[in-house]
Amino acid sequence: MFDAVRNNKKIVQVFLLLITLPFAFWGVDSYVRNMSGGDEVAKVGGITIGQVEFQQALREQQERLRAKLGANFNPAMMETVEARRAVLENLVNQRLLALDLSKKHVTVSDQKLRDTIATIPAFQENGHFSLPRYEAALQAEGMSQAVFESRLRQDLALQQVIGVLTEGALVSRKSAEGVYSVQQEERQVSEVRLGADQYAASVKLADDAAQKFYDSNRKQFELPAQLRVEYLVLNRDELAAQIVVSDADVRKEYDAHPERFRQGEERRASHILIQADKAAGDVVLKAAKEKAEALLKQVKANPADFAKLAKESSQDPGSAEKGGDLGYFARGAMVKPFEDAAFGLAKEGDLSGVIQSDFGFHIIRLTGIKAEKARAFEDVKAELAAELKRAEAAKKLAELVDAFSNTVYEQADSLKPAAEKFKLQIRTSDWIARDGKMPPPFDNPKLATAIFSDDSVKNKRNTEAVDVGGGSMVAARVLDFKPSSLRPFNDVKGDISKVLSTEEAGKLAEADGESKLAKLLKGESLELGWSAAHPLQRGTQGLPPEALRAVFRAPTDKLPAYAGAKLPGAGYVLFRVEKVSRPTIAENDPRLEALRQQYARILAEQDFSAYIAALRKRYDVKINAAALESAKDKQ
Repeated sequence: MFDAVRNNKKIVQVFLLLITLPFAFWGVDSYVRNMSGGDEVAKVGGITIGQVEFQQALREQQERLRAKLGANFNPAMMETVEARRAVLENLVNQRLLALDLSKKHVTVSDQKLRDTIATIPAFQENGHFSLPRYEAALQAEGMSQAVFESRLRQDLALQQVIGVLTEGALVSRKSAEGVYSVQQEERQVSEVRLGADQYAASVKLADDAAQKFYDSNRKQFELPAQLRVEYLVLNRDELAAQIVVSDADVRKEYDAHPERFRQGEERRASHILIQADKAAGDVVLKAAKEKAEALLKQVKANPADFAKLAKESSQDPGSAEKGGDLGYFARGAMVKPFEDAAFGLAKEGDLSGVIQSDFGFHIIRLTGIKAEKARAFEDVKAELAAELKRAEAAKKLAELVDAFSNTVYEQADSLKPAAEKFKLQIRTSDWIARDGKMPPPFDNPKLATAIFSDDSVKNKRNTEAVDVGGGSMVAARVLDFKPSSLRPFNDVKGDISKVLSTEEAGKLAEADGESKLAKLLKGESLELGWSAAHPLQRGTQGLPPEALRAVFRAPTDKLPAYAGAKLPGAGYVLFRVEKVSRPTIAENDPRLEALRQQYARILAEQDFSAYIAALRKRYDVKINAAALESAKDKQ
């Protein structure tokens, strides 16, 4: 909901992203009061940040990462001191900002608060603020009006302070042109690659080289401890599968909420887009609008050519190839100016005028209409039944958590009693390596530690029931265990020799490459098999960053110029720069304006960082490093 408040405040968003933890959950008064409730982790201006607050911030950051990364999320990423330090630094920044807002008496009027709430789309119905929708939205978030309005007021106050910083972030056109010219510079280069494999025949390893490497790096050849476990999962899905709901209950739910099953009108449209950021300036906007108006004249003259013109001229990469087709969409799916225009057309085939949105200028053609209708009971019966089961399961889960934990603890020699009591299936894992990437749910640090504990491995006792997130409780019991072991030298000797040989060949390639480069730089002529010239820019993919830097560091006052770079693990590459060109910048080039905005944001971020640094000096920040590190064991 807060995103809607900031839709048109791009630079402000940068700073709000820097404060990713829930700054606005508490008002200023709450921040300047002692909220620690536990051991001190940091102190800001004499106010304590305690373990309770810190652990809450860690959990919230972990859930954000879990939602963002999905299956790629690994809870271990939050177990590093660096990650925990970053979360704590964020908390400190929040506290500093809150203290400064309080000292400066920055306030937001009730009228400003009301006006902001009224403009949030989530609280609107037919384009107007709706109190019932407002109350329902907050209820769905589990939040009272007082808490929400306090959070929003705090957020708006923060925007006032940040706005002062952003106003001074200006970049001249000349500066932007200079940076743009360098960024877009293109160099035509030829290259010669001296691959490590070309030098392999010259490598002579000592007879005992592999053995010495093995003895010096024994940890690399250790097989980690592994185990297999049986385990139980108690969560909403498991319980929902046990619940039966009657058709009468499902029908009752359907009849009680008819508005939920009403499908609003949908429309299908095609469009031609000429991109132009609203902040791009009058010259850019005028040119884009004139181009759109010229296209509109062509469409009106030959409506059948709409798809052809969209393919040729539309700057929307997602729809241009489809003749501008956007498919069917309901209200709320498109930006408001586009939606208003599309739903304002009377019949299929109608054309809009030139419509401006945040993306640029659109020409819209209505191609289909689906009238509003209600979904039939039979169509939603299964969906509603599953929903009722989940709701009932959520209640049941809350009631059973303690009983489940007690059962696996009290009858610790087997999971069978708990499985029978709670009607759960006993599952069996594959082999799990201690130091490897563990599969869910064992990627939870607490559960991973529990299954590899002495009590679990030696005594084969149940682990405690561990909350692994997402409302799931897991208890496990070790079935088989393999301790860590060292792979025999003879099993890895061949692999070691290959690695050492490749490393030595790479060193020979690098030495030869650097020798050849030195001669080229002196003006000596060498017979080398240069490739055909090809263009390189600073953002070119496919080359290591160090190689690209070498090419663009080479002085080009005299051509050809030469450069070289190591290719990690692969040898060396020589470059010959044959031509340098920089772009001609048009007066109304939208990329230049985008670059100015980008650098303005960077300058604003620097100003914000300086502001935070000044607050740190003013309010005296102290961080208890020992408490930060020990927090790992308290999670």
